[in-house]
Amino acid sequence: MSKALGYKAFGGAEVQGFFERPTPSPGPAEVLVRVTAAGVNPLDHKLRSGHAEALNGHLPFPQVLGMEAAGTVLEVGAGVTGLAVGDRVTGFALTGAGTYAETTLLLGESTARIPDALPDTWAATIPVAGTTALDVLDQLDLPAGASLLVNGIGGGVGIALAQLARDRNLVVTGTAGTAKRDLVTATGATFVDYTGGDVAGRLRAHAPNGFDAVVDNVGGESLREVAPLGARLISVGDPSVTELGGVPVHRRVDRRGLERVAELMVTGRLDPHITRTYSLAQAQEALALVESQHASGKVVLDLSL
Repeated sequence: MSKALGYKAFGGAEVQGFFERPTPSPGPAEVLVRVTAAGVNPLDHKLRSGHAEALNGHLPFPQVLGMEAAGTVLEVGAGVTGLAVGDRVTGFALTGAGTYAETTLLLGESTARIPDALPDTWAATIPVAGTTALDVLDQLDLPAGASLLVNGIGGGVGIALAQLARDRNLVVTGTAGTAKRDLVTATGATFVDYTGGDVAGRLRAHAPNGFDAVVDNVGGESLREVAPLGARLISVGDPSVTELGGVPVHRRVDRRGLERVAELMVTGRLDPHITRTYSLAQAQEALALVESQHASGKVVLDLSL
């Protein structure tokens, strides 16, 4: 048996709770992992709330929270190649097994070894935040010197985007709340406070001719406000971007993407900026912080605590 935080129905935080579940057995394409760290993401509470039923509407309850983890391989499915028992790995919990848990199942093709120099807490931020940022920039394929607006730059994906865009010699402007100013400017991005009113007007003051591309991490009305400012528009989480002439990010969840982000971290080109670390027992507090939209950088569960 192992401990996990999950939910018994779709809804708010009131449907969450810890429970014991049997240690799962890996199928032919899966690996069983002892979780050492797990990333906390907005997607986690959106899945719990039932706002992304295409991803989890088919799964039985209780469902376990979490989509990204680092850990140690305990067992390898018969069809998995390139991984062995004892490997330190990071990956996506695309099996439905969740990651706010002591053990979980990861798809072998969506799991990669962790470089020796990389801490597990950093590695746990790679699958969602790290590879999303990489996928956005690969999809845009902007030339050096191009201007990029990141709407909602202060969270895990936004901070990764700022750094990887700088690494590609892009000129980055980002919107975020006042408390995230120092974190954003530390990446070299121009900061615009979205709490000051008339965000679009103040952004136009920075870029009178607009931006070569706009990346949205917020959605809703905020997306609609910034959409006219970019020659190209891509959204990380709001599919209604297509109504505005934009496109959703095309997500790749393969091993190669994980390895590329890990290499960017090892070589000093990407820092996940983990600002808060919680134990598994504090996982509900960690998720509440992310759900409040006041989290800066990346929030991680460290199961060694």
